[in-house]
Amino acid sequence: MLKQIVMGLAVILAAGFAQAKPTAGVEYRELAAAQSTDSPGKIEVIEFFSYLCPHCYNFEPILDPWVKKLPKDVQFRRIPAMFSDDYAQAARAYYAVEAIGETQRLHKPLFDAVHQGTKLKITDEAALTAWLDKQGVDTKTFAAAYRSFSVEGKLKRAAQLTQAYKIDGVPAMAVNGKYVVITDNIKSVDQLLGVSDYLIARSRQESGNVAPKKK
Repeated sequence: MLKQIVMGLAVILAAGFAQAKPTAGVEYRELAAAQSTDSPGKIEVIEFFSYLCPHCYNFEPILDPWVKKLPKDVQFRRIPAMFSDDYAQAARAYYAVEAIGETQRLHKPLFDAVHQGTKLKITDEAALTAWLDKQGVDTKTFAAAYRSFSVEGKLKRAAQLTQAYKIDGVPAMAVNGKYVVITDNIKSVDQLLGVSDYLIARSRQESGNVAPKKK
C-alpha cells in the first residue's frame, strides 16, 4: 500500500510539493458510524501499525517528529492492527511492553530488532523474551503481563477498532473517531501527514475550538 511512499521518501522530503485541499472519498473517508475516543476533550489521532510491517518501520522516523509537534489539543496513540494470528502476536508484544512501562524506552529498539540484523521473530515468545532479557527487562514481570487480563482486553479492543475503522493495511491514520486517510490514493509521506493535519483542523473546526499553539 505504501511501498511507493517508502521508495521515494528521500526525494519527496527533499523536494516537497504543494498540496491541494484533500477530497472526501479520495484522500480520506468518513466513517458511517463515528467511534468513541479515549481522549475526552482532545482530538484523537490513531496510527494503526504493526511491528511486522516494513512500511510502518520506515514511517516511524518521519512520524515521530510530527507527533512531537502536534498542538496541545491533539492526543496521539498507536493501535496495533489485527489482521491475522501473527499480527495478533505482534500486538500482544506491544501491549505487554506497554503494561510493564517500557514502551518509551523499547519501542524503537524493538522495531529495529525486528527489521534489522538478525531480525527478531517477535511472534516467537521465547525469542522475544530472550531479547528483552538482554535489554534489562524483568522477564518474569513481562511473562505475567504477556497473558494478563488487561493485555487480553486491549487485544480485543484493538481487533474491534481495526474492524470498526475498516483498516485493511498499515500504516493507517485515523482522526477523532470519524476520519481515515485513504492511503491507496496517497503519493508520499508528506501527503499522508498533510491530510492528517487537514483532518485535525477539520475536527477542530467542527467542534468550534480555536487552534492552540504547537508544542
